[in-house]
Amino acid sequence: MREDHGSFATYLWSFVGGQPVRSRFRSVRDVPVSTPQSDAMSRDLKTRGFKFVGTTICYALMQATGMVDDHLVSCIRHDEV
Repeated sequence: MREDHGSFATYLWSFVGGQPVRSRFRSVRDVPVSTPQSDAMSRDLKTRGFKFVGTTICYALMQATGMVDDHLVSCIRHDEV
């Protein structure tokens, strides 16, 4: 990964174009458990020999690391982050 992308972080961020994806969800029911980006990340990690990297796990990683911002528009943090 380091040879191909410079760092693991750069590799991961490449799935969102290097910028956080800001969502505009109005309800918790609208927040997905996976996206095309997390699908692509999961597939690529698996081809590189990673295990336990399904699309939902990858999306949770993306949420936890700030790659996607799924704060609801009604959340006070939505405009702050």
